[in-house]
Order: sequence, then structure tokens, then C-alpha cells
Amino acid sequence: MTDKTGTVYLIGAGPGDPGLLTIRAKECIESADVVVYDYLASPFLLKYARQEAEIIYVGKKGGDHTLTQDKINLLLVDKAKQGLSVARLKGGDPFVFGRGGEEAQLLLEHGVQYEVIPGVTSAIAAPAYAGIPVTHRDHTSFVSFITGHENPNKQDSSMQWDVFAKSNATLVFLMGVKNLRNIVKNLVANGKPADTPVALVRWGTTSRQQTVTGTLETIVEVVNKAGLKSPAIIVVGHVVSLRKELAWFDKKPLFGKRIVITRARAQASGLVSQLTKLGAHCLEIPTIKIIPAEDTAPLKKAIDNLNHYDWLVLTSVNGVKSFFDTLFDMGKDVRALGHLKFACIGPVTKERLADYGIISDILPETYRAESVVDAFSHMDMQGKKVLLPRAKVARTILPEELIKMGASVDEVTAYETILCDDDKETLISLLTDQEIDAVTFTSSSTVSNFMSLLESQDAAKLLKGVTIASIGPITSDTARALGIEPDLEANPYTIPGLVDELLSYYSDNNS
Repeated sequence: MTDKTGTVYLIGAGPGDPGLLTIRAKECIESADVVVYDYLASPFLLKYARQEAEIIYVGKKGGDHTLTQDKINLLLVDKAKQGLSVARLKGGDPFVFGRGGEEAQLLLEHGVQYEVIPGVTSAIAAPAYAGIPVTHRDHTSFVSFITGHENPNKQDSSMQWDVFAKSNATLVFLMGVKNLRNIVKNLVANGKPADTPVALVRWGTTSRQQTVTGTLETIVEVVNKAGLKSPAIIVVGHVVSLRKELAWFDKKPLFGKRIVITRARAQASGLVSQLTKLGAHCLEIPTIKIIPAEDTAPLKKAIDNLNHYDWLVLTSVNGVKSFFDTLFDMGKDVRALGHLKFACIGPVTKERLADYGIISDILPETYRAESVVDAFSHMDMQGKKVLLPRAKVARTILPEELIKMGASVDEVTAYETILCDDDKETLISLLTDQEIDAVTFTSSSTVSNFMSLLESQDAAKLLKGVTIASIGPITSDTARALGIEPDLEANPYTIPGLVDELLSYYSDNNS
């Protein structure tokens, strides 16, 4: 136990969209020793935490508590007393029905320093993403935020139903889905017109957002029919009528599409980011994991003898990273590469090489023989020595074509691609429940490993109705060999090409 007490940061993690996190909140997460997060705090925010930070989930939903509030309070005190910096992530804003005030009082009582980082509350953000402004000069100039359920230990209710009913304010109820019937009943009984517009927004600001509208007279039936459950907010007032005109988020081209991302988690962010911006709900279920080569001696030997090579050919971003990581670990830098010519397979690999300040001399677009031959056609490769650092298991076409041109090729393992089955049960469950719209494959290994995860299942049955998206012909050929027929294939064979093809596919099939 240290004499120095740490600080607890009560952070508003926002309503669900990770992009709505404040800069100050991000800074606190990045520097925290411990991150304690809620059910409604987006798990995507955890990527900002330091690798060595302790991550603790204390989610509470619908009466199912991982930890009670009292135990959460004591956890914060205990971690701070150990001299640790604690980031307490709370959905929305910590002081808007977030019990942040209670946590602050407890910390104060125990002499623990704290700081409050306000967040974007779902009371404003969810209606905004549903196209509902909570205030509008033509409708109302004020808004009331109301809890959907009070503290059950309170002696008397503070709910002023007569005031709510007679007010022209927009009424926003948080955490009130289970009490919807009672809310409607009390408002109408106290004089609120039965034709007053009402909206419920579930999972607001996320790709899972679901919005239903009705009136006080019809909304209970509408919600029951839609099967809408918490977490959701309830908006009551004439501003709800503006949704028909102002809805924007759920009009995104891939809105609500549930798309599985099978590439390695460390590489998935670009694809996830692009699809999420278009409204898709990305489910990261990596089927491959990139690990360092078990035997690094061949690569190190090659780097020690770089002066013997004329060309360095890099076939993937993983190859680029692994090569330079090893180069730097050996105490060398890019000056050791000054005499070499470079070739990269694909534009993304070329961009990654450029991050190290090196411009590729040539760029075969793909592994296909004609692409390699065309790219090297103006180069004299006779007698040239080529270093090819890449995956342990890789296609043979590239070295074969270079050898045909007269080159001598040294293939060395820079990294290994292994099966990742961490989310196997989740994948099978989602497919069984028909909760997946599309699966993306970005390499042959993602396809073969995906099918390995389904080996004991009826893959054809599980994939019925699921759109299969391939990044290119080689990946497509692997899929066909394993009994999967791609519905779409990227052209060009890049992540942006894959995204564009998904957009085109769904546009054509939704028209």
C-alpha cells in the first residue's frame, strides 16, 4: 500500500458512438492504471487504454449486476488508495442519471481526489441521431430530463405527473422502457393529449440504433410489436414529428447491416472504421492471429547480410512491420537499406513502406502471375538477388515468377499466421440465430480459418442468406474450393475496393 492516493476520473463515455468521446476523456483513459467501465460505455473506447492497464467490467443492466453500486464505489476507493490513476467510464454523462454524484460523495468521504469529465448524454444525442431536436422554436423552447425509474428506496415519489402533462416541454425519459405503460398512463391521466407524438430510440448513436414512433395512445402497442427493449430513451412532445423530415443517421447506405470482420484484430480498424461510418454494425470475429516467427534467425541473418541483396520485396503490411521491427531491434535503421530497390504487393503495402520514408520502385497490384510479370517487365532481374520476407505459409507464385526472370530469391519467415478461435462460439451463435448479414474475407487464410471454425457444423445451412464478400480473385478461389461462392468481389483488390463493392451490392439489392 502506498502513502500517495491516486485520482479517480469520473468520465462521461458518451452515448455509444466512440467518436463522441471528448478529448479530455481520451487523455484520461490513455494515462489510467485502471479502467472501470459500464454496460453502456462503448468497449471500443478500451483501445485507448495502455496495454498494461487493468480493465474491469462492472456493467449493470435490467437488474443483472456484475457488481452492486456499493461495491463499485468501494472498488474505486481501493484502487485509488493503492496510488493508482482510475478512469471510471460511465455511459453518457456521469452527472445525468449516471450516479456519478454518489460515487463522488463516497470518494470525498474517503479522502480520494477525483475529477469529473462531462460526457455527451444520450438524452440529447439519441434524439439527435434519430432526427429529433429536443428544442425547436416552432415547437418548444425547453426540455425536461426525467428518470424512467426512481430510487426504489425513496419514501415518496418526486414525479410531478401533473406538471409534466401540462408542460409544453419536450419530455425525455431515460431508463424507462419497462415502465413505458405506466409513464403513458400517468401522462394521459393528468391531461396530456393522447395524440401527443412519442418516440423510443434504442441503442442511440450506434449502428444498432432502432427508432419507433407513435402517440401516447399507440406507443405501447408499437413498442410491443417491434419487440423493442432497453437500453432506450423515450421522447414525448411535438418535436417528434420532425423526425420524418430530419432523420439522417438511419438513412446511411449500410445502416443496420451486421457485417462480420474476419481479418486479424490489429489490422481490422481501417475496414471497421469505413463500414461503421456508412452505418454498418461491425462484428469483429478475427479468424487469424499474426504472431512473430518462431525462428527469427533466418530473418536476422538476412538483415545482417543486406549488402548481398539487390531487391527487397514486401508482400503485406505484416511483412513490412515484421521486417522493420526486426531491423530496429538489431540496432540498425533505414540507412542499411540505401542500396536496395523495393517492390510492394498492393497499394496498402506501399503506403505502409512509405511510413518508414521509403518509396517503392514498383508495385505489382496482386499476386497474380500476370501482375508480377507486368510490374517487373522493365527491370533487368537476371542475376539479381532478392530478399522476400513474408508469412511462414505463402503462395509460391511470386518467387516462381522472379526465378523465371533470372533472379535468385531468398524466402525468409518474417511472421506467422495462425488460427484464432477465441470467438468461435459467438460466431456459431450469431449464424444460428441469423444475426449476420455479411461476412468479409480479406485473404485466403481468413476463409480457410473461418471454415475451420465451422468444421463440426453444417456450414451451408449456417451461411444461407449471408452475403459473402471477398477482397479479390485469389481469396474467392479459396472460398470456392471450400464450398463458399462469393456474392461480391472487390475491384481493385483493396479494403476501399471491398467497401465500395459492398455499397454497390446493397444499393442494387435494396433498390
